[in-house]
Amino acid sequence: MDHREAFSRFYTIVEKLRGENGCPWDREQTPQTLRGDLIEETYECIEAIDQQNSAHIREELGDLFLLVTMISYMHQQEGLFSVSDVLNDVSEKLIRRHPHVFGELRTENEAGSISSAKVLDNWARIKVEQEGRNPKDSVLDEVSRALPPLDRAWKLQKKAAKQGFDWPSTAGALGKLKEELAEVEAAAATKTEGAEKKSELEGELGDLLFSVVNLCRFFKVEPSLALQRTNAKFTSRFSYVEKKMKECGAAMETANLEFMDRFWNDAKMSAPPNKNG
Repeated sequence: MDHREAFSRFYTIVEKLRGENGCPWDREQTPQTLRGDLIEETYECIEAIDQQNSAHIREELGDLFLLVTMISYMHQQEGLFSVSDVLNDVSEKLIRRHPHVFGELRTENEAGSISSAKVLDNWARIKVEQEGRNPKDSVLDEVSRALPPLDRAWKLQKKAAKQGFDWPSTAGALGKLKEELAEVEAAAATKTEGAEKKSELEGELGDLLFSVVNLCRFFKVEPSLALQRTNAKFTSRFSYVEKKMKECGAAMETANLEFMDRFWNDAKMSAPPNKNG
């Protein structure tokens, strides 16, 4: 079965699920109810890619295909636009934004003289000149406000750096991180209490996180992916601690912190260095 036949079969299944005699659960869903699933499945796909597990990647990509097609079909049922419209629109966008492949810049591309940076500059120009997008008052306006804060911080800093607003070296970013950590410590030590102290700490901790993101950028490490990896590492080690505490009949409580810490270190020692640090 080639890709055209495969998508046709898949589309027919989506139609049936959403049809009059389809699945009650699928028929009850709306684009709004599937928003969380879309985010969750995206991160599950990222996890599978990180694990380099081709079977898992294949499965998670299928789940993403399902959600994207299902949400598109819901709008088709409302008469707003069709699945074909979605596919045709993205095809036209790809052709329009890649003149170095499909248009007048193709010869330049074949000569190998166009860079990735030039491609991005062309995209920004095409958005304004051909797609009618309003020019942005600031380059930072190009970064979606709908992004999770960690991802938005990453993209904001990349945009600013492209304009020359950047530390000249990693040492500057490291120094800023240490400075922000000292300010957090100072804020934590102040005698103010209640909402005032919480607000101060929130501001300083936000600055610290922003500095960590900036350091990630210098090392070309995406912060959300780094944090996801650490979450997985923490989960694995904590589960090991739970298992060992249960085996020795000890409760998971502060009084047994010494035992828990010992099992935690055991988990660290037994983990492959290239996988879990």
